[in-house]
Amino acid sequence: MGSSVRELAGATPATRDRYVDLLRVASLGAVVLGHWLMAAVTPDGVGNLLAVVPALQPLTWLLQVMPVFFFVGGFSHALSYRSLLRKRPEAAPGAAADSVYSAFLRARLQRLLRPTMVFVLVWGAAALLVQLLGGGGGLTGVTLRMVTQPLWFIGIYLAMVAFTPPLLKLHERYGWGAFAGLAGAAVTVDVLRFAAGVPYVEFLNFAFVWLAVHQLGFLRADGRIDLRRAALLAGGGLVTATALVAFGPYPLSMVGMPGEKVSNMAPPTLALLAHGLWLVGAVELLRAPAARLLERPRVWRTVVAANGVAMTAFLWHLTAMFGVYGALLALDVALPEPASAAWWAQVPLRLALAAALTAALVAAFRTFERPAAPATPGTPGSSGAGPLAALGATLCLLGVLGLSMVGFNGLLDGRTALLIAIPVSAPAAVAMTLGGWLLVERAGRGMR
Repeated sequence: MGSSVRELAGATPATRDRYVDLLRVASLGAVVLGHWLMAAVTPDGVGNLLAVVPALQPLTWLLQVMPVFFFVGGFSHALSYRSLLRKRPEAAPGAAADSVYSAFLRARLQRLLRPTMVFVLVWGAAALLVQLLGGGGGLTGVTLRMVTQPLWFIGIYLAMVAFTPPLLKLHERYGWGAFAGLAGAAVTVDVLRFAAGVPYVEFLNFAFVWLAVHQLGFLRADGRIDLRRAALLAGGGLVTATALVAFGPYPLSMVGMPGEKVSNMAPPTLALLAHGLWLVGAVELLRAPAARLLERPRVWRTVVAANGVAMTAFLWHLTAMFGVYGALLALDVALPEPASAAWWAQVPLRLALAAALTAALVAAFRTFERPAAPATPGTPGSSGAGPLAALGATLCLLGVLGLSMVGFNGLLDGRTALLIAIPVSAPAAVAMTLGGWLLVERAGRGMR
């Protein structure tokens, strides 16, 4: 793998924005580290370190970096879709637009869905075996329930990909106005939620908040976030988030906390959007010095190598973490009381072991993250591929979101979780994800 990374790094075009690649890797890495640090595992179950030590909750204003990943996604999606549009045949514009959309979905989703489907199928088979043998209690049951939770991020990202073409059109027509419209919709939702008590309206902010951050990526792709605007985003976002937490109904933590009446994350709130604005502004202010650092060959090769396995590492990092805790319990290693001196002393060892096990899982599954050959829009047989790909993306979105909520524990007993207002079981979620993935693959085959 080393030689291929060296070759890829050496072949990087001068026009490539290396900072975007760094942000993608760094944001996922921060999420992984945050999950490892926040897990307060005892023989009786799993708690949250931030609940044990509430004074640590301000750290979430640095570690909750998913807005940066979605911002980077918007930048990449704009470039990818526009690149395909430039290759679109002039004849039969309707069919050509259909094929461009399908090519875009396939190109953006396959690298995401293939490692995700492997994760779902491997864990599904393991959960089925465990429960057929009568297991599923204790830490095993907790693992089966929690290991799928990061899949919510993939579901949201699928929606961003699917909505890129219409939202990019809005951006090209209205610019900052398109972002303001999404942000205004997020404000309206929270007013209806907290001031008027309208039920279920808060779930709309899964779309409005994250798509507003995604829309900022379009603005960056067009060079419309200069240093002045970045400073305004950082300062305005930080002041707004602080005021909303201090005087509004929003909690301090920017990640979900057990037992909270209101979470800034699920569903997202206006406070989380303001948090995202300050993070986007902050990383843009660091762009120039980071770009100089990335000119160093060794640093850039590290970023290239990490980008090639980032999604696989993200999918399997909780598996590694629970594997480490399971091994410690099996070896009768005492798990200290969370946040005690002994617990903190054990942190470096647990992190090192989790990193090593994640690396082993990446070595086993990284092949599924390799991108497929690019599709060419407008080739024969691609008619109808766009709707097929869109249906597949929708099923995958619903499936992975449902699975993130219900988990694999209770796979055989009909346990369900509410996906907005619809109960979803683990088998149904797996079936939707698998069916959607097969539709995306089929749409892609129609374009070869």
